[in-house]
Amino acid sequence: MCGIVGYIGTQQAAPLILEGLTRLEHRGYDSAGVAVLGGSKESALRVAKKAGRVRDLTDDLPKRFAGKVGIGHTRWATHGPANDVNAHPHTDTKGDVAVVHNGIIDNASSLRSRLAQDGVDLTSDTDTEVLAHLIARSTAETLEARVAEALSAVDGTYGLAVVHADFPDRIVVARNGSPLLIGVGEKEMLVASDLAALIRHTTMVAHLEDGEIATLTAGGFTTYRADLTSTHRTATEVDVDPATYEAGEHESFMHKEMLEQPDAAERVLRGRLDERFGTAHLGGLPMDARETRAIKRVKILGCGSAYYVGQMGASLIEELARIPADAEAASEFRYRNPVIEPDTLYVAVSQSGETIDTLLAVQEIHRKGGRCIGLVNVVGSAIARECDGGIYLHAGPEVAVASTKALTNMFLGFALLALQLGRVRDLSISDGKRLIAALLALPEQIEQILGREEEIGEIAQVLAAAESLFFVGRVRGFPVAREGAQKFKEISYRHAEAYQTSELKHGPLALISGDVPSVAIVPHDELTDRNVGALHEIAARGGPLVVITHPDVDLGAIECRRLDVPRSERELDPILLTIPLQLLAYRAALHLGHDIDKPRNLAKSVTVE
Repeated sequence: MCGIVGYIGTQQAAPLILEGLTRLEHRGYDSAGVAVLGGSKESALRVAKKAGRVRDLTDDLPKRFAGKVGIGHTRWATHGPANDVNAHPHTDTKGDVAVVHNGIIDNASSLRSRLAQDGVDLTSDTDTEVLAHLIARSTAETLEARVAEALSAVDGTYGLAVVHADFPDRIVVARNGSPLLIGVGEKEMLVASDLAALIRHTTMVAHLEDGEIATLTAGGFTTYRADLTSTHRTATEVDVDPATYEAGEHESFMHKEMLEQPDAAERVLRGRLDERFGTAHLGGLPMDARETRAIKRVKILGCGSAYYVGQMGASLIEELARIPADAEAASEFRYRNPVIEPDTLYVAVSQSGETIDTLLAVQEIHRKGGRCIGLVNVVGSAIARECDGGIYLHAGPEVAVASTKALTNMFLGFALLALQLGRVRDLSISDGKRLIAALLALPEQIEQILGREEEIGEIAQVLAAAESLFFVGRVRGFPVAREGAQKFKEISYRHAEAYQTSELKHGPLALISGDVPSVAIVPHDELTDRNVGALHEIAARGGPLVVITHPDVDLGAIECRRLDVPRSERELDPILLTIPLQLLAYRAALHLGHDIDKPRNLAKSVTVE
């Protein structure tokens, strides 16, 4: 969510930190700041911070802001409004300590009260400020010990970086529930909350685990447990092309990533399809055939778009493997004290692999003895490390807040899982081969839909004029409608609501009017006639209609804007029906002049509850 960048080495820290913060802008934020140590007075700590974009901070940065040790931050407001005072870094009263922090300190209120009683003047509304004062008040001999002592008083989640004027040769960082990566360079070290901030400087990276503390000096890093005993963590090479984090000739990352979907789809399928036996091979799943046959239920957990594609996945698993399956919002899962069954396979879905609600759900499953696999896009991420195996999505870095290519690969990951589960159980080899042929055809079909962007853009302009919209679909089409509404609301800022088409007559029809368009998902399947009947109900009440359908569906005399997509097998149709909804949302937001990659109030990776 918020972004952290830190640097220690032989170069000036501020320009490197500001560059890194710019690369984290897609995470969502409302203010930015940087602190540096050094300059004319070796131990001097200087801080600059400002509400707004990184460019606003850059423009206002003092001309002489020298120092070869520094930390920076982009904030997504939790405690207190977005203003200069609440921006990070936060310092103690004397200005010796600076802290940047992602996460939430749950007991911040009691800590603030205790500090105030001791005469500390708290200047911000934030939970983070208490950390700076707690570290400053510690009398421990080392900065590591002072940070550990402060964290022992804290309940909550954090990824943090600390600099101290009395310890100008180091940065101390710590993690608990919020990601931090250490980058190893030549006589320099970096730290960040996201690989995007490091990738132009190093591909040697170490991931901190929850509960770990680390010291960074120009010559290397050391990792510790909370009691400061060493954990001997080492860095490894990450296989990623820095160019994938650039928008290039595209006007936005979302546009680039939508157009990358055919290639991304080929990558997630490559080497995983066995055409001879009509099945899939997923080497990351630690289950033999006997264990697979013992599965009695599948429970899928995700948030936002990952939740909606999880509903599509549940439908695939039930249809192909004949195993009861359902999807649930991971953010609610652990709070209802769920019954964890030993014969249930739990599946955690996350693009970043760091979504805190989903990570905590996985930990709850493990605490109660359950088994959970992951569908994640980021190798080495927290959820990937926490799960008992899984399926990497191979979508490549996804920068835009609105997920497109990762969502498509999540669906294909579920298709592979359903195919493998089904073939171990009751799915015939002929059905397996039928689905493999359809999977192999999907990349080209996706390309066909993407090639109709201008046509879809004309429809999007009409929808952009509406203040409120319905997205409707049935059975396989309902999670498609939910994802379509999600995309439209998050980047166009129009109110968009998804309903099962069958539920319209149970209430929502009261809102249908000439000012409320409906986007209807109408595949050619066993429910086509009923879906078309519902379109007549909408049209009879003057509701404008956009229909996403297949070429051979007869809509009769219904007045609508029709968009046909290629047919696949019925089980796989949902992903092809989803692609035009991405383009509708994108072109509507573009028409309205919105910042598509940085939608207001949202973040790419949600790392606070």
